[in-house]
Amino acid sequence: MKAIRLTAIGSPLEEQGIVDPTVGSLDVLVRVRAAGICHSDAHYRAGVSPVKLPITLGHEVAGVVERIGGEVRSFKIGDRGCVHYLVTCGECVFCRAGNEQFCPTAEMIGKDRDGGYAEFIVVPERSVFVLPDEIPFEQGAIMMCSSATSLHALNKARLAAGETVAVFGVGGLGISAIQLAKNLGAARVFAVDINPRKLELAEQFDAIAINAAAGDPVEQLHEITNGRGVDVALELVGLPITMRQAVQSLATLGRAALVGLTQQSFDVSPYRELINKEAEIIGVSDHRASEIPVLLEMARAGQLDLSHGIIRPVPLEAGPINTALDNLEEFGDDVRAVILL
Repeated sequence: MKAIRLTAIGSPLEEQGIVDPTVGSLDVLVRVRAAGICHSDAHYRAGVSPVKLPITLGHEVAGVVERIGGEVRSFKIGDRGCVHYLVTCGECVFCRAGNEQFCPTAEMIGKDRDGGYAEFIVVPERSVFVLPDEIPFEQGAIMMCSSATSLHALNKARLAAGETVAVFGVGGLGISAIQLAKNLGAARVFAVDINPRKLELAEQFDAIAINAAAGDPVEQLHEITNGRGVDVALELVGLPITMRQAVQSLATLGRAALVGLTQQSFDVSPYRELINKEAEIIGVSDHRASEIPVLLEMARAGQLDLSHGIIRPVPLEAGPINTALDNLEEFGDDVRAVILL
């Protein structure tokens, strides 16, 4: 089958012909219809986060069931599905508690095992979720990472109805986070970015735009909240400056949830920024499989809209995919690029 693969860190992805995946008794073979190009994929290509080489990238996948193992009971050939990107043991203390992202034997598709930049992908039955007919494949694909992680971040931050939220970074995660925060009852949602096009898109979803290129976003947030700050800040960029700004924007008892990936550290003033107002910094790792059905139902019910100029289609070809990854590294205008087959 055709696959677009990372063969060397720091090098462009390459098209290769590889053997079709083997389907085990508990496995589902999915014909890929859509695969999201995520900022994490750019990190893998650049070496920011380690990956097994050579590998087919792509951890946001939706498609149609092509073949099933003999013991599979939940799916039949032709079913629409989307793929939870973690393959776990299902038996360890973390899996039993629903925190399978910390399973010691977990493998992430597109990072530890071949992913969705290909014509087919094979995963265990428990990693596949039925994709409702109302949700297009391209939207179902990107929901498996950006939307699911945004929901998990809001859950980790314990967002309560009536609270205020600042979303740092209006990319794929940010657009989902804005809508999800609204649907979870946030009183006001602030979208912080330096890209005017992305801020305009955020305003279409009733977010209040904070242009960080026009001035200090922390000062702007404090001014618009009459000096109070925000209850929840989501950092989705992965830069020390935006992480620091997220912490500094917090109100008393505020929570900053850090999602963006970086190897760099940032400074915190413990007494002034945390202790004196009992503010919290919360790490967010991936999401839970149990959150995916909730997310899919919200999308099916029209509470999560990923159609308004958010998705740019890309073919399963090395050149356009590398260009999309370049744009992510440069924080370009694309909100989400998605491979469509």
